[in-house]
Amino acid sequence: MLKNILIVKLSAIGDVIHALPVSYAVKETFPDAHLTWVVEPPAYDLLKMNPCVDEIIIFRKKEFKTLKGFIRNFFPFRGELQREKFDAVLDLQGLFKSAAIAFFAKSNVKLGICNMRELSDKISTPVVGENSRGHIVERYLDTARAIGCRVDKVVFPLEIPAEEIKKAAAIMEQAGLREGISYAAFVIGANWANKRWPTENFAQLSDWLSCKEIVPVLIGNGAVDLERAAEIETKTLIPPVNLINKTSLPQLAHVIKNASMVIGGDTGPVHLAAGLKVPTVMIMGPTDANRNGPYGQTQNALEVDRDCKACWKRACQKNLDCLENISVAAVTEKISAILKSR
Repeated sequence: MLKNILIVKLSAIGDVIHALPVSYAVKETFPDAHLTWVVEPPAYDLLKMNPCVDEIIIFRKKEFKTLKGFIRNFFPFRGELQREKFDAVLDLQGLFKSAAIAFFAKSNVKLGICNMRELSDKISTPVVGENSRGHIVERYLDTARAIGCRVDKVVFPLEIPAEEIKKAAAIMEQAGLREGISYAAFVIGANWANKRWPTENFAQLSDWLSCKEIVPVLIGNGAVDLERAAEIETKTLIPPVNLINKTSLPQLAHVIKNASMVIGGDTGPVHLAAGLKVPTVMIMGPTDANRNGPYGQTQNALEVDRDCKACWKRACQKNLDCLENISVAAVTEKISAILKSR
């Protein structure tokens, strides 16, 4: 019986979302276990909504980048990590930074994902399970299975705080999204430029949905998303609702949870939609649906028709607009199938 378990999954938001079912599997099998999770600040609010996590340790990577910062932060962080011994450490990141954390954690059992990199396999033993070539969610769950967890069902445990729901509802109301209105959330950005569908395509899709009496809603965060939203607005006949930079992560989760559908690239909010079982259309180019498609809805993934698809490069080596070959018609066909199934 395991009583104290550590998960190391630091970033990015989409990757942390993919790892959430591991926490549920741990608590389903060992309900009295104390589950600690080490994460970087951007995904902290996500874990705060996870009822399966008992303790969160924040790893502030930026503060370790200078010698002065490393000296100031290393010993307090190590002290927090080593307050007690863990029965098992699961390194779901599989990189040097997570390996360093796993190294300092006190445990005789240290396991990691099947495709560990940057020498992280020297600290934690890779778990090469039956899903080593399957979806990343199942690859993570193989590590949970390796410590004796049963996986009777795959659950993404998230509980949005009532106060955040109230705030999100007020933001939506102010933007014109009254309760009961059917809307589609467009995730218009992504960290990788080659994961972003062209703005003119989003604009055409926006007008198509408006004609179907489904309100298009732009969601995202940051200066790039704000700029792309402005481009979409100028290219539409009927302006979409723009919620860029207007919601926190918990509030965004509420917006996504109540959407009729979510459309976007391989990025965090789209994976959140899939985890919340919202109908999700994912537009994919540099990554592949088998590993990173919308979990449980890979039939709704659209992969670009190029020989170089799933190259896993952050920037196109051929200077192509990776996703421009995925037409609006292809996306509307997926959406129509979703609407028909309802």
